[in-house]
Amino acid sequence: MSLQAELEHYRNVLIVRLRGELDHHTADIVRNKMEAEIMRGESHHIILSLKDLQFMDSSGLGVILGRYKQIRSKGGKMVVCDVNPSVYRLFEMSGLFKIMSIYDNERMAISSLEVVS
Repeated sequence: MSLQAELEHYRNVLIVRLRGELDHHTADIVRNKMEAEIMRGESHHIILSLKDLQFMDSSGLGVILGRYKQIRSKGGKMVVCDVNPSVYRLFEMSGLFKIMSIYDNERMAISSLEVVS
């Protein structure tokens, strides 16, 4: 299975919806797309929507952590929403939930970021 990455701007938030598998074969695609959008400077925060992400490996974690550091260095936040159980377990084991908030859906994630914007 491949990966589809849909990027959408909502106010000052970049919403990234991932569908498929985020692994060593597809990590560079996501890294490049997200990095380009962050560098454009229009987005202060990122919502990572993972409802349709079936699989992720350590390469995917590396991409997410790298973009987290990139947006934090600009004073922004990254939050995660709609995480399925297998991906949730990987986030939990890696400790990413200690630095990123998780929300049930995009609406809740957007609400949380509008408070801090």
